[in-house]
Amino acid sequence: MAKVPFSKLIKFYVRFTPSYSAIGYNLRSILWRNRPNQFSGQTWLITGGSEGIGASAARQAAEAGARVICVARDAKKLEAFAQSVNSSIPITWLTADFSKTRDVHRLIEDIRATGHSLDVLVNNVGIQKHQLILTDEEMETSFVTNILSHHILVKNLLESRILSDSATVIEVASGGMYNHKMVVADLNITEPARYIGPRAYGLAKRAQCMTMSFWREKSVHSQQRFYAMHPGWVDTASVNRSMPRFVAILKSVLRDHDKGADTIVYLARERPEQKHNEAIWFDRKERSTHIYAHTPSPEVSARDVVNYLDIQAATQAA
Repeated sequence: MAKVPFSKLIKFYVRFTPSYSAIGYNLRSILWRNRPNQFSGQTWLITGGSEGIGASAARQAAEAGARVICVARDAKKLEAFAQSVNSSIPITWLTADFSKTRDVHRLIEDIRATGHSLDVLVNNVGIQKHQLILTDEEMETSFVTNILSHHILVKNLLESRILSDSATVIEVASGGMYNHKMVVADLNITEPARYIGPRAYGLAKRAQCMTMSFWREKSVHSQQRFYAMHPGWVDTASVNRSMPRFVAILKSVLRDHDKGADTIVYLARERPEQKHNEAIWFDRKERSTHIYAHTPSPEVSARDVVNYLDIQAATQAA
């Protein structure tokens, strides 16, 4: 992969650091009017909930009275996190590897077995790979982890009515999508010569926003809410693994986990109306999913993305 020119990197950091780092959060938060979190009687499911942004959202929800179910791959991490939270209802956890669709289907059955209706679903699990890695189901790993498994989970929980009639669904997206125009056929690239890790990640994140648009439009007459959110630049273990140079440059101004989770908790608490069908929420405000002129693709609809995901999911289930 060709290196990014130094001049382009400088422009990138100058333009976006003041907004997406802790600097932007600290400045915007001065004007916020905060209400206490009150989630008693609610049940939350948070994927990628053993550490980082997901764990922060889980802790805040549990401490505000919610019953919280965390999902991740590592049972030891999940158990350690659950034991670290002091809440009236202990955090429970379920294991699932979101790079495997069969694990997600098993997770759905495990959720059903709990007997709980879900009031808040936070799809936070995500990865970024620099090299092509195929799953044992012969799909690209970040495609399955970042969007296909998310879609399978949301669709099945909706269809089975496990998500309540007034549920809030939140996709944790990323600014990684901003430089990429949606090309549906490129969501699951399995040829090494065509694979570019950041693009695969960016397309999946854009697809997250588009699937939320699809469900919002389909559920327009219900009390359910569907949001995509951008946590900003957060100092997480995942970012440290996938973008060490980025972290090294910006370590002193990256957001902590609570700042990254703030808009998740805000959306679940306030459930604000969204003016545009497709949008991304960042620092408690609805914003456009496009910041560059080359990324809008009016010829590609949210339904096109969902249809593609449905076909991929059906192929694996066959």
